[in-house]
Amino acid sequence: MLAAARADPAGDGGRAEPTRDLSDLVGAVADDRPAHQPTSGQSGAAADQPGTPETSTVGQVGAAADGDTAGGPATRDRVELPGLPAAGPLYRRALLGAIPGLGGRRGDGVPAVELTVGGVTVDPQRLADYDRVCGFRLTDRLPAAFPHVMGFPLALRLITAPEFPIPLAGVVHVGNRITVHRPVTVTDRLDFTTWAENLRPHDRGRQVDVVLVGSVDGVEVWRGVSTYLGRQRTPGEGARRDRDERPAPPAAIAIWRVTPRVGREYAQVSGDHNPIHTSRLGARLLGFPRPIAHGMWSKARCLAALENRLPEAYTVDVAFKLPVPLPGTVAFSAAPDGPGWDFALHDGGGRPHLVGTVR
Repeated sequence: MLAAARADPAGDGGRAEPTRDLSDLVGAVADDRPAHQPTSGQSGAAADQPGTPETSTVGQVGAAADGDTAGGPATRDRVELPGLPAAGPLYRRALLGAIPGLGGRRGDGVPAVELTVGGVTVDPQRLADYDRVCGFRLTDRLPAAFPHVMGFPLALRLITAPEFPIPLAGVVHVGNRITVHRPVTVTDRLDFTTWAENLRPHDRGRQVDVVLVGSVDGVEVWRGVSTYLGRQRTPGEGARRDRDERPAPPAAIAIWRVTPRVGREYAQVSGDHNPIHTSRLGARLLGFPRPIAHGMWSKARCLAALENRLPEAYTVDVAFKLPVPLPGTVAFSAAPDGPGWDFALHDGGGRPHLVGTVR
């Protein structure tokens, strides 16, 4: 966490601005206070940060109109930020929130807020580095998962808010669905909006969806939905499925050797410096014997293998099963299913790391 907090944001990381509670940003406008005016609710995790405080404009939107599902508020306040937040102060907030007595009580629902930032441009060098790390060809089209990387600081701002129901230090990324409505190119300027919805129980805790939408000139061109699990001990936890229930893995069409450099290099291009992917000590503190590959790298690497077979518009949905240890060896399999594809990553024993579909 400390390494992540000190790391410079990649690409469009934004300025190192103070990080305030989302309720403060909404309340500042609702009370006719200047949005930049400090309030008593300002987070200590960011109060020591130099730079210009966050400013915002606020409107109200109907959650149902945006496709909200059960587990979300009927309406959300829209908070428009002047730029993408810096990741460092957000990781510092998460670090302080993980300390007993400082984290406070988490909310029982999702924040009734959506965050938006406009005019985010593509950094061509960052895109080229991302293509190299994930195995894509160098083109002027963005890989399907690259807008997720671009808009991640905005989603991180939402996830690290005290109102968010699951603390970042205990979150597990269990699924991701991306819809590409049309190819996004290096010249597009993206407006990003993010919100949380569908907070629901899970047999190991609670799950919530974080939606990130990318639009160009007011038209949605890209949407990502990340599902996060907040683990909590429940009665009967620890029961294992019988090994005989596991189906035989499909035949591999490629074997990939994944080195520790993948964790470090993906952190650099994505701006997600979670030490579980980059540090042996950080991984051990979080319960893993060695670092693990980022799930979004695994998804991107699979899409790179299918790059020449993807249509102009599609939805790619993956479930993250078991982490990929670094270093490690994984088997990639893919099979056509009508106009789409089924694909997966397995370990040497046939256990799945990731299963996904393209439709």
